[in-house]
Amino acid sequence: MSDPSRPGDPAAEPDANPPAAERDEADAAPSASEMLGAALGGAARRAGLDPAEGKSTGHVVWAAMGGWRGILESVLPGVVFLVAWTVTYDPDPDVRSGNLLLSLGLSVGLAAVFTIVRLIQRQSASAAIGGLIAAAAAAGLSLWTGRGEDSFIPGFLTNTLYGTAFLVSALIGWPLIGLAVGFLMGEGTAWRADKRKRRVFFWLSIAWASLFALRLVVQLPLYFAGDVTALGTVKLIMGLPLFAPMVAVTWLAVRALYPRTPK
Repeated sequence: MSDPSRPGDPAAEPDANPPAAERDEADAAPSASEMLGAALGGAARRAGLDPAEGKSTGHVVWAAMGGWRGILESVLPGVVFLVAWTVTYDPDPDVRSGNLLLSLGLSVGLAAVFTIVRLIQRQSASAAIGGLIAAAAAAGLSLWTGRGEDSFIPGFLTNTLYGTAFLVSALIGWPLIGLAVGFLMGEGTAWRADKRKRRVFFWLSIAWASLFALRLVVQLPLYFAGDVTALGTVKLIMGLPLFAPMVAVTWLAVRALYPRTPK
């Protein structure tokens, strides 16, 4: 009578040929790249960036910015902070702390109003809530240090994170743009077999990484100089005015790769 625990006993060894159902299930399991592509593609679709829908470039860029309401929600808190800081600025440290509290309070308060209005109207408030959390975190950090320029640190971290993600993904051959588009167009990662698509997605990801890097290159010297007014102004200029053209270029490049076939 054989010992089932003895090495070499067929009863103790794993089945080298699992049932077909188990093999199919393993093959059907999504890879990490597919799951990431689904997450990125889903976010792009919710933002109105779906090449399969055949919308015009202007419509897509406008949707990506959130229309007039999205623009106001993303720009006005920063404008209010900048104006309040500039108008009430005083070199006296005791007075400056009060100016900082006023400027941050108005900015965060406005972001809170935008969020509350969306919630009351039962509209999607994810972007507004995200903006409110970011504004509150920036205000908390700035109040803790007592330095107005420190309210821009979360933005620096965000640009660093996004820029690094786009750059690394492009350099290792899995550009984030390609993962998102592959999901939206229903081809998964099959685009990697097409040299033209790989090249376009590579350079698009490099372009986005360059945008985030440019923001850091221009804004960090102003941060270390403690020039809050100039830093706030440059941040606004390098925000939507640069984001919108990049969305348009990305959209046009992707549409060129996937031309619509006449029905």
